[in-house]
This record gives sequence, C-alpha cells and structure tokens, in this order.
Amino acid sequence: MSTQPEITLHTYFRSSCSARIRIALHLKGLKYTPVYIHLLKGEQSSEPYTSLNPSCTVPTITFSSSNREEPVVSFVLTQSMAILEYLDEKFPAPDYTPLLPSGYEDKARVRQLYNIIACDMQPLMNLDTLKQVKKIAEDSRKEVDATAREWQQRICKRGFGAYETLVSKTAGKYSFGDTITMADVCLAPAVDSALRFGVDMSKFETTERVWRALEEVEAFKKGGWRAQGDTPEELRAPAGN
Repeated sequence: MSTQPEITLHTYFRSSCSARIRIALHLKGLKYTPVYIHLLKGEQSSEPYTSLNPSCTVPTITFSSSNREEPVVSFVLTQSMAILEYLDEKFPAPDYTPLLPSGYEDKARVRQLYNIIACDMQPLMNLDTLKQVKKIAEDSRKEVDATAREWQQRICKRGFGAYETLVSKTAGKYSFGDTITMADVCLAPAVDSALRFGVDMSKFETTERVWRALEEVEAFKKGGWRAQGDTPEELRAPAGN
C-alpha cells in the first residue's frame, strides 16, 4: 500500500454529495481532514473557497504531498461522481476496497443505478433549485415551504421508482449483489434526504431493505450526516449508534 497523500475534504453535514465522498473515504480506509462549508450561510460563494470550486458547491477534495514540512496542494477536484471515480482508480483493489465491480457489464449496471440518483434526482433537489421553487411559489402566492417539500417528494418518488425497478433485478444484500458499490455510496445519502422530506420509503421495498443493510456498515455510520463535526448537537446520532 502506497503512502497516502494529505487529503482535505470541504463538506457540509447535510450535503448528500459530500456524504458520498465521506462514506467512500471511510470504506477505503483513507484519512482526511474535513473543512466545513456552511451552505445556508452562503460560505460556498465566498473567497477563498470559490477559487477552489468555481461552481460554489460541495464537496471539494484536495490532495497534498505528505513528505513536506509544509504540504503543497497538488490536486484539486470537485463534483462528487468525478471524485468517486478518481478515488477508485487512485486507490484500487486489492489494497483498498473497490467501489465498482470488475466486469464491463457489471460496472455499467452499477453506474446506471447511481446515475439515477446523481443525475435524475439530486440536481433537482439541491439548495439552488429549491430556492427557485420557493421563488416561484412566492410569486404565485403559495406557501413556499410546503411547495418545496412537495417538489422534493415528487422528485424522490419518481427517482426511487426507477431505482426500485432496476435494483430489484440486481440486489443481494446491497444494490448489486452482496458487495458494496458506488451505487450504495450514492443511495444511502439519498434515502437519508428522502426521509427528511417525508417520503415513505416502504413503497420501495428492495431499496429500503438495501438502505437498512447499509445503515449497519461502519463506513456509512461514520460518513452519515448525523456523525459530522458540523452536525448540530441536537441532530447528532446518539452515542454508540
């Protein structure tokens, strides 16, 4: 196993995209230093963060040389799916836990699953989109929070309906057989968000069963939104959970 570089992850506790990376880093046994970016306070749009991530989003991951007294950032990467693919290639099996299966068709099936979440669902539920939905509701004199919640639920139900159809054909203990993959890394934070939005996950039987199995995995507990350094105390997971 090669020497690990210094890894810094810019993250927000309730960001599902950030959670994907936190979980992946824990799965691979990679140590990292979190830097908390408070999205509701607009810290993602302030300097010097925008010089790292011009999209004004989280996560952002940086890699620095670990053999210097003053580490020098050698690589910066944004966009969670690009980061996941990079981590899987940079820190491959057998030394590190893989996030994708080995066969071409199997990889394609896993990518099909996680792209339902990453492409069809999450962009329509992120903070900027919800601000636009609330603005439309405000302009039409509707109750803004209820409208935003209805929007979130609608997107979740449509996305998880598609995921359920596919995952029911591929699942074992997890989304693709009995090995955790990148699909699961994306699924767990998405379900966590859906539950917060009031979505009844029991309607997606296989998806919910897989999520419950992932809840028992240590990397998912450590990477989840209730266990982060910036999670408010009243929202943190009880000790021992």
